[in-house]
Amino acid sequence: MSKSPITCHVLDASTGKPAEGVLIRLQQYEHSEDNGADIFHPLAKGVTNADGRCLDLLPPAGSEEAKKEKTDLVVGQTYKVVFKTKEYFERTNRKSFYPWVEITFVIENPEEHHHIPLLISPYSFTTYRGS
Repeated sequence: MSKSPITCHVLDASTGKPAEGVLIRLQQYEHSEDNGADIFHPLAKGVTNADGRCLDLLPPAGSEEAKKEKTDLVVGQTYKVVFKTKEYFERTNRKSFYPWVEITFVIENPEEHHHIPLLISPYSFTTYRGS
């Protein structure tokens, strides 16, 4: 795979256009074994381009960079993508009910590409497992 194993696409349903400049953070879950707090650790960050896409969130799977940064996806591991929607709507002079959108998912097959589309408007959002 020559691209990021996780990609995102954000579309603004209220304008019918891609959402450019949305900050995206990818986090990896760590379960606490001693009844302490469960934690999501920062793994990567990116920004949507003019087409609303973030195609370079992680280095390609199995690459030297992925090995060095320890970003290869793990079977059964839980991850979370956080989309910072408030700043996007503020830049377009609109209020938003949701300051960010969090999408949590589990990796079943690290060799597969994982595409996470997000459809936003100031007062709603929806997502699905893309291809």
